[in-house]
Amino acid sequence: MSTRRVLLVPHTGRKDNVAAAARAAELLQAAGIEVPVLVHQDPAPIDNDPILSALERRHHNAHATEGAELVLVLGGDGTFLRAADLAHSADLPVLGINLGHVGFLAEWEAESLDEAIERVIDRDYRVEERMTLAVTVRDEAGTIVNTGWALNEVSVENLNRSGVLDAVLEIDSRPVSSFGCDGVLISTPTGSTAYAFSAGGPVLWPELDAILVVPNNAHALFTKPLVVSPQSTVAVESISPTCAAAVLMDGFRSVALPSGARVEVARGPRPVRWVRLDDKPFTDRLVTKLRLPVEGWRGPRSGGNRSKH
Repeated sequence: MSTRRVLLVPHTGRKDNVAAAARAAELLQAAGIEVPVLVHQDPAPIDNDPILSALERRHHNAHATEGAELVLVLGGDGTFLRAADLAHSADLPVLGINLGHVGFLAEWEAESLDEAIERVIDRDYRVEERMTLAVTVRDEAGTIVNTGWALNEVSVENLNRSGVLDAVLEIDSRPVSSFGCDGVLISTPTGSTAYAFSAGGPVLWPELDAILVVPNNAHALFTKPLVVSPQSTVAVESISPTCAAAVLMDGFRSVALPSGARVEVARGPRPVRWVRLDDKPFTDRLVTKLRLPVEGWRGPRSGGNRSKH
């Protein structure tokens, strides 16, 4: 029988987080599962914990997931996105336990940690696929200069806050509008509750296959968010000459967008394999995470007729 292995990706910025990571490692090891731990720039929190300090250490590279059956994330959305980068490259399932504030990307909360680990030990979970975005950056001559991917969003950002980015939005090889802006957000349904939501975009249910386009502080009449087909290709061209810009993927992978260049975004060929531990609908998650007021709701009457309000 081959050795089971789970890659632990903890956020170690608080003592409670370190304790949670140690608890997860302890439970997994007691079940005979090896637990390598991903080490960030500051290893001190791991060094100071007797359980975590004894674990095999790995770094964020192509070898981090070797031999692992699952990537376990303990932290907030930023930690999850970095872990998803590793899981996506290795085509491994990823499970998030929220130790942060909102934690939209996490499956369960910290108080359910022990039960979640037991489910991992028993392989009592299901995996669903979440849509990703493939990113191609071309220079003014059309030559590919960089590629990447995103789970949440691709953000085309103006780097010079004293001016605006002059951009042209294109969908399916046809121009839609040109405008000066701080940037343009291109999001998956998963990412619609993140940066795109803050910029005025709608919430998309994760079961939906679509690409969301949200101009960010654009100076034009037509700057409404667009929801386009998952088969579409969205492009943003930087008009030459204009302010320097960058393409930021999931908030931490960045490439330059030179003046006159363009970024093309389409559905990614490989989804993220998302671990689910329950069947609660996204509606409940939305209400809980955003603390939406639902007082007065009575629900459907027996027989399927909704009550009058």
